[in-house]
Amino acid sequence: MRGGGVMAAEGDVELELETEPNGSEAAEHDSGAADLERVTDYAEEKEIQSSNLETAMSVIGDRRSREQKAKQEREKELAKVTIKKEDLELIMNEMEISRAAAERSLREHMGNVVEALITLTN
Repeated sequence: MRGGGVMAAEGDVELELETEPNGSEAAEHDSGAADLERVTDYAEEKEIQSSNLETAMSVIGDRRSREQKAKQEREKELAKVTIKKEDLELIMNEMEISRAAAERSLREHMGNVVEALITLTN
């Protein structure tokens, strides 16, 4: 006997198999599958968030486009309103505001100087 070990008979081959406790190899594979699942879940979540962001931006862009178009239509309508030069000068002098502000107020009130002045004083 060698130093407390087991003596092998001639012809016997001693094999040391590296075996893991039951199921640990399967657990490694499950762990790898779980890691892969987490990665794919993360990628899918990012894709969904990206898709949601694109959809939201599209909706916002459409809304802004509609608002811009409505604003342009409103400006066209206001430009059609005729105003008197005397009314414009009256509002500018009385309210001490710029020509543009006085003109805008008159146009919004369809050229009615009294309504424009009332709105400007409130």
